[in-house]
Amino acid sequence: MNKAARQDVIASVTEDASSEFAEQRGAPRLRLLIRAAKLVSSEGEYLCVVRDASEGGVSVRLFHPLPTDAPLTLELQNGDRYPLLCVWEEEGKAGFRFENPADLERIVESPSRFAKRAVRMNISLPCVVRFGEREVNATLCNLSQQGGRIITPERLSLVQRIRIEAEGFPELAAKVRWRRGETYGLSFENNLQFEELARIAFDVQQNQKSPT
Repeated sequence: MNKAARQDVIASVTEDASSEFAEQRGAPRLRLLIRAAKLVSSEGEYLCVVRDASEGGVSVRLFHPLPTDAPLTLELQNGDRYPLLCVWEEEGKAGFRFENPADLERIVESPSRFAKRAVRMNISLPCVVRFGEREVNATLCNLSQQGGRIITPERLSLVQRIRIEAEGFPELAAKVRWRRGETYGLSFENNLQFEELARIAFDVQQNQKSPT
């Protein structure tokens, strides 16, 4: 990190973290640029926004309650993962301690071999794909604000317009962008808002856990 960038980060030290968390942290907390990320557990994947971080932990914005009794791992947009221990949670935010010391500069700079892209969530949601007068069954297996992936044995054409319907999920219009075997990459005609996507994904995963 160059000197000017470091000064910009240090100049914006956050003062709004929980006092309980503040007492336990050993390194100064530095506010990051608002950074989309996800919390991954055995129960599912959940969107969040990293608010600030140190070598010892992070504070995040939440859009729903945390899953209960499940260890969480923070996954950044570049794929870096950091196992977490929850220190505090209140409505709309939470603080975590890293299980292992983290490289703060790497978190801030978030280097990646790939072009920056939206956070993608792995889910498994049965859905119906409609096009023309036809409808076929499929599974929505990956989701972001801009698009997703479906799996279906039905052969779809590239740039074909389709509609996706699923229980507890808004009807979405999309175009087929690529195909690999039975897997298709989609781009949505209207992007989902980040908070909307976070709540939808949470509800879908909670419903899948509910006893029938």
